[in-house]
Amino acid sequence: MIKARKMPKERTIDQTLTLLAEGYDYLPNRTIRENVNVFQTRLLGQKVICISGEEAARAFYDEERFIRKPAVPKRIQKALFGEHGVQVLDDEEHKHRKAMFMSVMTHENLGRLEEISRREWRAAARGWTKEQEIVLMEEAKRTLCRIACEWAGVPLYEDEVKNRAQQLFDLVDSIGGVGSRYQRGRKARKQAEDWIAELIGQVRDGTLHPSENTALYIMAHHTELNGEQMKPKTAAVEVINIIRPMVAIAYFVVFGALALHEHPLVRKRMKEDDGMYSKMVVQEVRRYYPFAPMLGARVRNDFLWEGYAFKKGTLVLLDLYGTNHHPDLWEKPDEFNPERFRNWRKSPFDFIPQGGGDYDKGHRCAGEWATVKVMMVFMELFAKELDYEVCEQDLTYSMARIPTYPESGFRMKVLSLKPKEKNQVTGQGHS
Repeated sequence: MIKARKMPKERTIDQTLTLLAEGYDYLPNRTIRENVNVFQTRLLGQKVICISGEEAARAFYDEERFIRKPAVPKRIQKALFGEHGVQVLDDEEHKHRKAMFMSVMTHENLGRLEEISRREWRAAARGWTKEQEIVLMEEAKRTLCRIACEWAGVPLYEDEVKNRAQQLFDLVDSIGGVGSRYQRGRKARKQAEDWIAELIGQVRDGTLHPSENTALYIMAHHTELNGEQMKPKTAAVEVINIIRPMVAIAYFVVFGALALHEHPLVRKRMKEDDGMYSKMVVQEVRRYYPFAPMLGARVRNDFLWEGYAFKKGTLVLLDLYGTNHHPDLWEKPDEFNPERFRNWRKSPFDFIPQGGGDYDKGHRCAGEWATVKVMMVFMELFAKELDYEVCEQDLTYSMARIPTYPESGFRMKVLSLKPKEKNQVTGQGHS
């Protein structure tokens, strides 16, 4: 019998308060300090194993080793994810539900998303030129809500955009929140589910007719493994799992604007680029800036990894932010450098801003392609078509706040918008 190695451990009793104080830096601080990719700690009174790096991610997404359902805390389900959604399913049940999501992510549908994004970002930008000043975070929430709802087939009237956008944003903003921030997420969850469940009912009784390639139609008519349709509330949860992550792109949008402000040479290169460099910039924004800090799963059965023992039922946290900044994977990881993606080998386990592993059947975010599409449109508009000034403001962001973004939300004055070019009329763009 192989004897397990002694796992590095935190010496204090419980690290929950330290995690709240350090936020995104909590896991990297320990793996870098100890020069290990695994350590044991205690959080919320239970033993937790924390892992980081490409091989850790490869192990984490091995379904023979880990299960998700018992790992997602109820407080997260009741605000961010919703209950009975795809994130808490395993095995055949998960594969079947994930296939439903992937049926939305077709080449045709992603092309349609790109067209909607281009139209809506330009429409928003035209409005920005008439304002004395805008806060990009607030504008991005509303624009992304319009994009998400149209793409998903969800009816959205102009007088409800601000409210719905804030609801969807509050779901995401609740992740690391306590007190009022978390309670806003709980309230937004109920409001959003009631809204979408009513639409599901209208689709099923024939009073609402979304296009057959939209998420609302597909999820309203989806049949589970037992041959029955999802309950209206569950179907609502899954539709929200399409539109909520789209609104969450607002965090990346603001960080993208910050990157171009802090790196003017990057913006200059984007202006002269045909699309390849722009995509590299988008990927570097997603790698460099903090978004999702970590993901959890529980050990399915006892196993050894890297010589360390993982016991059945143990909660394991994969460090997303730390893996995206791991010195063994990225040269000068704490520098913003889009060129690192020119010859990137496209491993599904080293670049994991929205999770890793297999797209089609695994637990990797189904909407990652959509994120890149929407971000590409925004970043090219921002770099090539807008003339703007960045206002004096506080552009710092707290690594303790999860999720985080610049304190000011990125205040700017848009002076002008370049006229639409011919290739934009047809919605053609870069993939």
